[in-house]
Amino acid sequence: MLVITTMNITRDKIIQSALKLFSKKGFLGTTTKEIAKEAKIAEVTLFRYFNSKENLFIEVLRSQYFLPTLKDILPKIKKMEYKRALQTVAKYFLALLKNKKDLICIMHAEMFKYPAEIREINIKMIHEVYLVFASYLEDLKEKNVLKKDIDTTYASTAFFGMLFNLFIKKEFLKRKINFKKAVQTYIDIFYDGTRRIK
Repeated sequence: MLVITTMNITRDKIIQSALKLFSKKGFLGTTTKEIAKEAKIAEVTLFRYFNSKENLFIEVLRSQYFLPTLKDILPKIKKMEYKRALQTVAKYFLALLKNKKDLICIMHAEMFKYPAEIREINIKMIHEVYLVFASYLEDLKEKNVLKKDIDTTYASTAFFGMLFNLFIKKEFLKRKINFKKAVQTYIDIFYDGTRRIK
């Protein structure tokens, strides 16, 4: 038990050290030697846990993406009125983006230079978020809350896409926008465009 706990602590320390450096220098600008130094371990120890920088980066991404949070809040939002549920999901999603903005901005700039495996896994993780939210929208469609002809997968993609686009404009492109008003406007447009009018 002690060995497993120590192994988990070391693994978590490597991931947190990698997250810190990837957020500052990007995947391309960070070396495993620097990560090991930050984690206060030998580089060979890092490779015992992660056999490549690519695999370590993938684990960092898995530790940071939105799906666990979305799954945690789903039971709560299922009990909420539809618009309030949208506002709640947007709040949690944007809070996570803001908290991880350095890593996200660097990834946004570097992504097309990444190995294909990283790009594909990143796309898959994002798509999983879309599918989980789409299942929530599908339940609402069956309850006649949403329009019958709505494609919930496309709708889910649109919802997160517009919020992410807004985040990029503010944090990456440094556009001067009324962020709170923009978020509410986007939610209103999505709400009015998807709900079934009785």
